[in-house]
Amino acid sequence: MSVLVVTGGSRGIGAEICRLAGSRGWSVCVNFATAADAAAAVVQDIERAGGRAVSVQGDVANEADVEKVFEEATDRLGPVTGLVNNAGIMGSGGPVDELDREKTRRMFDVNLLGPFLCCKAAIRRMAKRHGGQGGGIVNISSGAARHGGVGSYIDFAASKAALDAFTSAVAKEQAPEGIRVNCIRPGLIMTEGNQQWAADHPDWLPSILERTPIGRAGELRDTATATLWLLSDEAQFVTGAILDVSGGFATP
Repeated sequence: MSVLVVTGGSRGIGAEICRLAGSRGWSVCVNFATAADAAAAVVQDIERAGGRAVSVQGDVANEADVEKVFEEATDRLGPVTGLVNNAGIMGSGGPVDELDREKTRRMFDVNLLGPFLCCKAAIRRMAKRHGGQGGGIVNISSGAARHGGVGSYIDFAASKAALDAFTSAVAKEQAPEGIRVNCIRPGLIMTEGNQQWAADHPDWLPSILERTPIGRAGELRDTATATLWLLSDEAQFVTGAILDVSGGFATP
């Protein structure tokens, strides 16, 4: 049975990836930082559908926590063969001269250092040179890596652009070890946060949809299905790819 660790799996895109993975035969480790009840609910959803899942707390920016997540996933589910680096937070927002240093540093720790640490833990378990059988890693980036988030979340965009570069490099590095590494770059996905933002800023959503050729916002499942495809055997010759899941969104 394949075992998948999903960071930030308690809500939004991460939770949808967990549920879909569970329905497709993966045993799922639902990682969370603080939302224990939400993570437990995702586990219950998977189990009710006939799958296997556990929830494990851990801050992805803390290496000891990351090791604990992978150790518990292995002990409770079996050898880890898949990783989705989904955990991410926003920074301080606003133009560069107004950035809050500590908020931006914390954002980089979660959005960029976290995937480094999680990939390190996964590779040590999956790489052939470590006695593993290979596996798949998918990093969840953002369309902001392309358009830059100018004037609003430029620090977040920079962290995701760096994640894109990391994906390309580690894919080449780990291919001989049987590990495929790819990246999903979502556009506007209607998470709970984006739904609230749209409600609070009525002009925002129409302005995005005007530049989205498909003509609608993305759903959580749009990102989840793309992620599960990259992890599947159907994508066994795909590594180092950065897949835009944005409805053709035209960046500024």
